[in-house]
Amino acid sequence: MEGGKSQAGTVIDVTVKFSGRSIPVSVPLDSDIKDLKALLQPLTNVLPRGQKLIFKGKLLADAMTLRESEVTSGAKIMLLASQGLHQGAGPILKDAATRPISRDKMPITDKGKAVVPDKNRLERWKSTGVIALSECNLKVMPDDIWACGTSARALDISNNSIQEIPSKLVCLSGLQKIILNGNDILDESICWEALTSLKRLTTLYLSHNHLTVLPKEVGGLKSLKQLHVSNNKLNSLPVEIGLLTGLEVLGVNNNRISAIDPSIGSCISLVEVDLSANLLTNLPETFGNLRNLKALHLGNNGLKTLPSVLFKSCTQLSILDLHNTEITMEVLRHLEGWEDFDRRRCSKHQKQLDFRVMGSGEFDEGADKN
Repeated sequence: MEGGKSQAGTVIDVTVKFSGRSIPVSVPLDSDIKDLKALLQPLTNVLPRGQKLIFKGKLLADAMTLRESEVTSGAKIMLLASQGLHQGAGPILKDAATRPISRDKMPITDKGKAVVPDKNRLERWKSTGVIALSECNLKVMPDDIWACGTSARALDISNNSIQEIPSKLVCLSGLQKIILNGNDILDESICWEALTSLKRLTTLYLSHNHLTVLPKEVGGLKSLKQLHVSNNKLNSLPVEIGLLTGLEVLGVNNNRISAIDPSIGSCISLVEVDLSANLLTNLPETFGNLRNLKALHLGNNGLKTLPSVLFKSCTQLSILDLHNTEITMEVLRHLEGWEDFDRRRCSKHQKQLDFRVMGSGEFDEGADKN
């Protein structure tokens, strides 16, 4: 509040100090502290109920306005975050960096080329159908891979430093499973045309890489049953994801996804979906089309509610993880079909602690019971 008297609609500029960062925020003077916390959520990844705002040594109460709290323009407010109450991969910290996959046990080689102690590995690959090259300190895919031709059923080159998935992949037309986790793969270094040519491919792992988008070509993986792209930097899923009507498992946790396209409802074979640790605030009502869904992981998002038809339509759902979201028990109890879901959950898990079901029998899979 500059210049003495304040007027309705006045906007003030404050600085929020959080984990070594100074976050400038413009906010109406008559906003509640709760409104300020909502503004800070996407800037810090800390959920509102996990935020403690301190001004001049005093804890700011949610129901109070900035004016009532005597916060003026130019004020500095300290934010303390409660452990665990965050969305996405965690609080946005100063100079945050992606934690690399450990490769300490890999052999040291010259020019990034793996040592080949077994001269008969090509024969072994052909006889077993499995190309196993995990943790071999590779920077490129070895040429002898392509000689396997149609005999290769599985390709595992996880935890290397591979940067390119080349067009030569079409040579391995019999592949059913590809594991590319823990490499240095970028968006432009994948030949998706080669991937979509693999008509028998049912399982694709691309987790722990550097992907920011999934292209529309992903919709061409018609035989795919499992897609794992967790721990990347994805901002969204393409509309074409809905073309994967045979997809059963979708793992996209630990990304930066803020919204899910309604086309997800066309993936009618989905049994398990992991969307945890993203930036979601809502889910499309088309989730109700996923009649085969049994497990839904939504922890560490900014969700405040669920699709209204989720419990009523998804009658096989028995695992629901809502840890560190804004969804309360009050919200859940008002959703149609809640009682039936709760009975299924208790019956399936038999109150085992490893499923986060407490001895009281009350739902405790992340919903705030307050």
